Amino acid sequence: MPGDQRPRREVVTGVPRAGRRAPRPAPARSEITEQTTLGATYVRSLMRSQLRTALRATGVLALLVGTLPLLFALPSVFGGRAPSPEPFVWGALGVGVYPVMWLTARWYVRRAERNERDFLRLLEGR
Repeated sequence: MPGDQRPRREVVTGVPRAGRRAPRPAPARSEITEQTTLGATYVRSLMRSQLRTALRATGVLALLVGTLPLLFALPSVFGGRAPSPEPFVWGALGVGVYPVMWLTARWYVRRAERNERDFLRLLEGR
């Protein structure tokens, strides 16, 4: 080797020692993964909150849509026969029910997603 050429140096880098540790799972997540009693309690709480949300949405729909036959029968109960209840019935069924159902469904989806977000925050320890 001639004197003016030096051997080429190579730099080897690695992950810093502090970063080599595997991220530790949140305690709640490991409880669920290991299927402990506490993990089952966490999952049961999510299921209960989702069931409460579903029952509320179903109750609202049953209350609003289920009382329509009573509303349609009111004219005959309180004063004989109304002139023509059919336009009112078709209007209530065709125009009034669908926005209520859509709003209830939208509320249900948002609430269910919020329940899941809260559950994930619980699992992550935030």
